[in-house]
Amino acid sequence: MPEQSTINANEETRRLGIVAGGGGLPKAVIDSCVANKKPFFILALQGFTDPALIDGHPHEWVRLGALGQAFSILKNENVTDIVMAGRLRRPSLQEIRPDARGMQFFAKYGTAVLGDDGILRAVSRELELEGFTVIGAQDAAEDILVPQGLLTKKGPQKRHKQDIAHGWKIASLLGEADVGQSVVLQEGLVLGVEAIEGTDALMKRCTALRRAGLLPVLVKRCKPKQDLRADLPTIGLETVETARDAGFAGIAAEAGKTVFLDREAALAAANKAGMFIYGVTADDINDFQA
Repeated sequence: MPEQSTINANEETRRLGIVAGGGGLPKAVIDSCVANKKPFFILALQGFTDPALIDGHPHEWVRLGALGQAFSILKNENVTDIVMAGRLRRPSLQEIRPDARGMQFFAKYGTAVLGDDGILRAVSRELELEGFTVIGAQDAAEDILVPQGLLTKKGPQKRHKQDIAHGWKIASLLGEADVGQSVVLQEGLVLGVEAIEGTDALMKRCTALRRAGLLPVLVKRCKPKQDLRADLPTIGLETVETARDAGFAGIAAEAGKTVFLDREAALAAANKAGMFIYGVTADDINDFQA
């Protein structure tokens, strides 16, 4: 096991290292760094990072299993803090093709860490052993989390609130098993739960399963034991557009623990479609069940 090391860097040369996956979260972090003139460096993951996203910014490409190379690059670039931002399609061990340092990683943790939360916790631990400080995207980019309460002009009906409360419990069970973060419900019926396909594919799949009556709702929440520094549930304009096209009434997402990308555009699209977006807390769930 590697001994705890220390990253030495002057304040003038300190950089935030952005391990960039897919989706819009890496862009939000990069834009925040640019706006605040914070030095940063992007570790782009082959097969996941959008090349257009990193164009013109300092970066290096690595494959997912090349941990030794990744650690060396980050240290050479004077990176001290690390944020893991963006989606990573859950890989197989064959796809990872670990290098020597990666092989040490799997010898230490086993293949059981290939679940979303398990592998992220393990990678965070190894980064810290290498001397880096792992932070959350919410610490690297300002005002990106879903606030509490109703965010749209239209709110959920009483039956929708009951579905949200039911979905909250089911999503907790999914999270305990490190399966997914989302569930779709309609008038008490569970139309689908998120697995490897992701939230947008889940909603599209549920389109054909809709019943007559009130429209379904999407419920997203953080896993109960989730490391809040990585893989927070995320909604954004794409989520709203997919929900709209799938015929959903609205979206309920855990307040303070869900990333909200393209907020202004997403809320405008939801209002235009007559959908609701609600930032939910445990207190809200108690009220919805009353």
